[in-house]
Amino acid sequence: MHHVHHELKVYGGIKLFAGSGAPELSQKIADYLGQPLSEREVIEFPNENIFVKLGGSVRGQDVYVIQTTSSPVHRNLMELLIMIQTLRLDSAARITAVVPYLCYGRSDKKDQPRVPITARLVADMLEVAGADRYMTLDPHAGQVQGFFSIPGDVLTASHFLIDHINKNMRSNMHDPVVVSVDLGFAKKGRNYAADMDMPIAFIEKRRIGNDAKAEALTLIGAVKDHDVIIVDDEVDTGSSIAQAVNIVKQKGARDVYLVFVHAVLSNDGAERLASLPIKQIVTTDSAPLSPEKIKNLEGRVTVLSVASLLGEVILRAHEGRSVGEMFNE
Repeated sequence: MHHVHHELKVYGGIKLFAGSGAPELSQKIADYLGQPLSEREVIEFPNENIFVKLGGSVRGQDVYVIQTTSSPVHRNLMELLIMIQTLRLDSAARITAVVPYLCYGRSDKKDQPRVPITARLVADMLEVAGADRYMTLDPHAGQVQGFFSIPGDVLTASHFLIDHINKNMRSNMHDPVVVSVDLGFAKKGRNYAADMDMPIAFIEKRRIGNDAKAEALTLIGAVKDHDVIIVDDEVDTGSSIAQAVNIVKQKGARDVYLVFVHAVLSNDGAERLASLPIKQIVTTDSAPLSPEKIKNLEGRVTVLSVASLLGEVILRAHEGRSVGEMFNE
C-alpha cells in the first residue's frame, strides 16, 4: 500500500517519557524508535508523596508516557497520573498513556452486590489527569475499552506468542491441544487454537460455597496422549495454572506448555510455576520479571519483548497511519 506523507504535522516530534514501572521495556521501545527517553526526575518524598520534574519543555509535542502498572501497583499508577498531569500543565499537544499491563483489569463488573468497578475508575483517572489517548495490551476483559471516552489502541501480544510456538516449538510437540484455563478465556483460547490449527479443550471450575480455595474442576475435551498448551492472559499467584496442570496430567496429557501475556507472578507465583511439571513457559515483558523470578524458572522460560509492537504502534499513531494494517485488519 502506498502511503502519502504530508509535510504538515499537527503535533511536534515524538517525546518518550518512562515511568519507573518498566525501565527495561521503556528503553527497548526507545531503541526501536531510535529516540532517547526524555529526561525527567521522579522523587518519592519521605512522606511518600511523589514528585515529577521534566528535564525540558514538551510544549506542542506528541508525548508518550510508558508505564506498566504491575507491582508496586499504586505507586506505579499514581506516578503515571502525576506524570500525565505534569505534561498537560507544560502544554504538551497530545499525551498518550502507554500502559502495557493495566491494573484492576479484572474488576470490570459487579459480579456480586456492594463491590466496585475499579477498571472504570482507573480509566476515569487517566482521562482526568490529562491523557488524550491510551495504549494497552491484552486487557482481561475487552469491555474495558468502553470504560474510556478517549480513543485507544488495545493490542494483543498473542501474535508474538503464536509465532514463537509455530517457529520454535511446534516441530517438537506431539499432537498438541490448546487448553483454556477457564471458560472466561474460552473465546481467546479458541483464537489461539484456530491460529495454530490445533484442537481446543476447556477447564470449567465452580466454587463450592464461598471458600475461595474449594473448587470442583471439569475438563471439557480430550487431552489423553496429547501435548497440552495451557493459555491465559495473566498469571498471578499461579494457583489456577497449578489446578490446570494437575487436571490435564490426571487425564493423561503428555508434556505441558504454558503460554500467557502478563507475568504478574505475585507472592510465590514464580516458585509455584517452577514446582509444576511444565516443560516450557512463554510470556512477555509487559510486566517486568525480576532476576529472582527468572532464576526460579531457569531454563524453562522464554520472555518475548513487546517493545517492537508498542514501538511500531507509537510510530504509526504519531504519523497518523493505520495500526490495523499491521495485522492485516
